[in-house]
Amino acid sequence: MGGSKWRKVKLALGLKLNTCLHEPRTIEDAPPLSAGRLSDAASLSSLPLRRNPTTPTPSSSGLRLSKHSSKSFERTCAICLTSMKPGHGHAIFTAECSHSFHFHCITTNVKHGKRSCPVCRAKWKEIPLQSPVTDKPRGKPLLNNLSWPRDDTWLTVIRQLPPSRLVANQHVSSFFHPVEPRVFDDDERQLPDVTLSSGNDVTDDHSVGVMEVKTYPEVSAVPKSTFHNNFAVLIHLKAPITTRPQLSGINQTSRAPVDLVSVLDVSGSMAGSKLALLKRAVGFVIQNLGPSDRLSVIAFSSTARRLFALRRMTNNGKREALQAVNSLRSNGGTNIVEALKKGAKVMTDRKWKNPVCSIILLSDGQDTYALSSPSGTNTPNTSTDYQSLLPNFMHHDSASDFHIPVHTFGFGVDHDSVSMHSISETSGGTFSFIETESSIQDAFAQCIGGILSVVVQGLRVEIECIDPVLQLISIKSGNYRTIYTSDRRNGTIEVGDLYAEEERDFLVTTDIPIDGSSDETSLLKVRCIYKDPVSTHLVTPNSATDVKIQRPVLTGQGVVSLEVDKQWNRLRSAEAMEEARVAAERGDLAAAVSALENCRKRLSETISARAGDSLCLALDAELQEMQERMANRRVYETTGRAYVLSGLSSHSWQRATARGDSMDSTGLLHAYQTPSMVDMVNRSQTMVFESSSPRPSIRPSRSFPAQPRPR
Repeated sequence: MGGSKWRKVKLALGLKLNTCLHEPRTIEDAPPLSAGRLSDAASLSSLPLRRNPTTPTPSSSGLRLSKHSSKSFERTCAICLTSMKPGHGHAIFTAECSHSFHFHCITTNVKHGKRSCPVCRAKWKEIPLQSPVTDKPRGKPLLNNLSWPRDDTWLTVIRQLPPSRLVANQHVSSFFHPVEPRVFDDDERQLPDVTLSSGNDVTDDHSVGVMEVKTYPEVSAVPKSTFHNNFAVLIHLKAPITTRPQLSGINQTSRAPVDLVSVLDVSGSMAGSKLALLKRAVGFVIQNLGPSDRLSVIAFSSTARRLFALRRMTNNGKREALQAVNSLRSNGGTNIVEALKKGAKVMTDRKWKNPVCSIILLSDGQDTYALSSPSGTNTPNTSTDYQSLLPNFMHHDSASDFHIPVHTFGFGVDHDSVSMHSISETSGGTFSFIETESSIQDAFAQCIGGILSVVVQGLRVEIECIDPVLQLISIKSGNYRTIYTSDRRNGTIEVGDLYAEEERDFLVTTDIPIDGSSDETSLLKVRCIYKDPVSTHLVTPNSATDVKIQRPVLTGQGVVSLEVDKQWNRLRSAEAMEEARVAAERGDLAAAVSALENCRKRLSETISARAGDSLCLALDAELQEMQERMANRRVYETTGRAYVLSGLSSHSWQRATARGDSMDSTGLLHAYQTPSMVDMVNRSQTMVFESSSPRPSIRPSRSFPAQPRPR
């Protein structure tokens, strides 16, 4: 670039000539990096891409950053990791400490409140500032599609994005907000509605497919002269696959758009490979969001700040979201309270609303700040009522029709699993335990694989007794809210949202009376009512499902339904897990292990287990894993408690969670995974593993060898 052109660029940027800003004329002119500490952003490119599937690391110390000489960064901006070669139309800023960066990258950091070098952390006396821009220089993109370092998988998303197209004389508003507004009503408006919202040509049943409803009585026949108490009927539900037709001429997606708030721990304990892998995982999430989806990111340490408002993930939105996430660095304590309040505020204050919304919260430590302090100062937290931090309408058992689940992720062995589990249970979300650093992206992938496939909202299962003598004894629904009428002739299960092809099983018990006058008894009528999240139409099936049994004079030995039997096994296993957790918390690990062992023994004697049912095999493997994680107090405190709580979260909602270090869909501990979750995890693992390496078939379900059981 000639000298006159360089001056024009400076004038267009509204800058004065100074010694800090210069035009590099040759490669040799670029100053070498000093031997300072690499920033977390720069360390992304030096992360090893391969994970060893057969040697999981139980602690954060197991992952090392590969060594890079400073020479590999001589021509690379440490913020965006792109080349700083001459002739690419980017101004170069050289700081007092001799480190160089793209000028637009470093001014973004300054807008974010950073006044020190991202590489060596030296405090600057001269701060680079950029004047407001009204005329963008001839449609230059914010980031060009340059050659990224080959081993930087996380930033491939930027490389894949087309250049941003800016109209001449178009006003460019700042994406980052150095000062947060009092009310978070600055969310970006959604795209114009191009979905099938007014539907003369599409019926409700065809918009999202049909909910599958099946019923299984405990036995098919009860003798006329027999009274059968606690007779069980299984209600099995399966959500449809999205089958929405495409609109001609429009690149129409077949799912509902999502509002997602990511609340990320960037405290001092997240330094190094933890933060770099978190950035990579969030980058994967950003890459898989669509232009109708909106994302906001909250970063927290001693305090919490919103990196950016809810923003549509268009190409420009993704590019700038990645840049904001890449600017994160770790320091300070862990203020989960402030972070959760701010994440909820983004959802409550937003002006526009997408039909599906969720919050994901990740932390690797204990909350070091109390919910409230009598002295008015922050003190170490001993007991926090996290439920009170969520607005009432976000509680899953509230009367509101608009729930916002918080999916929590406990990272490593030092996080507060009890608090994270409490937050997720209150809101209707799930709690996942990420034991090893290398599993974080797969855990996020499984979660968003579900969130991005919601096909049913506000599902209610209505149960009605048909025979005039019958009453509902119980409805085994886990954490789902159940409502009975005063005469217990009717009941309702409020299920809420379902992912594509997600399944739910509920056991209903009633007493079968003696009936000598009829050859058949009609027991229950089951009906499902739900909303299509895209068209917002209420879907009501034309007919309900009836449950009937035969009433012969005499019957032989009744054959118990395998489907009913294995669901009883699931419920009893969950009860044993809770019993073991309570015993372990009071310090009686021997009683905890005994409760799990007794459950395994009863499980092995059931007809479904003897038939080799896969769910029973998974339950036995899970119970055994929990026994080993209760081998002694140290093991329980470090991994056992979080593992058990994550398992209880999974069973109570019948939804997949990440547990331990295994995220392989073929493992035994993933009974609730949906096809969309499996696809997203496979996509994550394909990105992380080098293409020349074969993917492992099965990862170990346990991260450490079996420990001796307490006596």
